[in-house]
Amino acid sequence: MAVETSDKLLLSATEAAAVLGISRSALYALHSSGRLPLPVKLGRRTLWRFEELRTWVLADCPSREKWVQIKGTQNV
Repeated sequence: MAVETSDKLLLSATEAAAVLGISRSALYALHSSGRLPLPVKLGRRTLWRFEELRTWVLADCPSREKWVQIKGTQNV
């Protein structure tokens, strides 16, 4: 699935998984194990911030706990 990330700030689970190059089930496994940045809830939708995922990958995909600490020192 090709995702036009330049136009999207928030990504669905399917889009976020595609951007990361993993399956949707792998995305949810990372999320439930605390390895992925927290998503945004908009109504009933769960969405991930494109820019946060990009920065998280550039930081070598730290655990959520470490990511929160890193985010606290940056403007992510």
